[in-house]
Amino acid sequence: MNLTYLLVHGAWHDGQCWKRVAPLLAAEGHRVLTPSLTGHGDKAHLLGPEVGLTTHVDDITGLVLDQDLRDVVLVGHSYGGMVVSGVANRVPERLARLVYLDAMVPEHGETAVDVVPPTQTLIDQAAGGPTPWRIPPLPELPPPFGLFGVTDPEDIAWLRTTLVDESVRCFQQPAELDDPAQESIPRVHIHCVGHGPDGITRRPVPKTRPGGAPVRVHELQAGHDAMITHPAEVAALLLGHA
Repeated sequence: MNLTYLLVHGAWHDGQCWKRVAPLLAAEGHRVLTPSLTGHGDKAHLLGPEVGLTTHVDDITGLVLDQDLRDVVLVGHSYGGMVVSGVANRVPERLARLVYLDAMVPEHGETAVDVVPPTQTLIDQAAGGPTPWRIPPLPELPPPFGLFGVTDPEDIAWLRTTLVDESVRCFQQPAELDDPAQESIPRVHIHCVGHGPDGITRRPVPKTRPGGAPVRVHELQAGHDAMITHPAEVAALLLGHA
């Protein structure tokens, strides 16, 4: 069965981060879309203090409806987990599966800060600067952490060219997950393990959703941006081959 894979990037990144995974999915006969959210990539000029989680949910929901997409495997990386959760609430009937790639997984009414409390530190740091509404990308750390888990010098240099600031509002707007239908969507969680920074804890994942939908959890020995460093492994998990 041919599916549509809709890959949603995380904070500071853009759709280019999927450039190594997308061809592997397409080679299996699937349609692959890798849009950049408002304020990122080809939409970087639209970044402003009013851009928030709702903006990004609107982006992806609009794409699904405008292109009449169905049987969608909706993948969210990092902050993108907040986005795909909101999209699932809007158009649950369009989705075949939700995939959280080392992603934030909110409950109804939660913000990114609720899901990953250290995010508040980034907001506080921005508040003391000249543009308190914008948060710059995280800095590169010594190995094995690197830049979002990317350690190859050439990959780091390329990744830096794609990163842009994020609006504080993205981390402060609550997820809207009040449609019970979204609970019936099968879910896959891919946890990147072995290279996580201190202070970040991951919530336990239940074996089933309240609506009874199955939940699968995979662990991948990779840094946070596994789609860049381990594209074959990520693609295999997305395809259900691993």
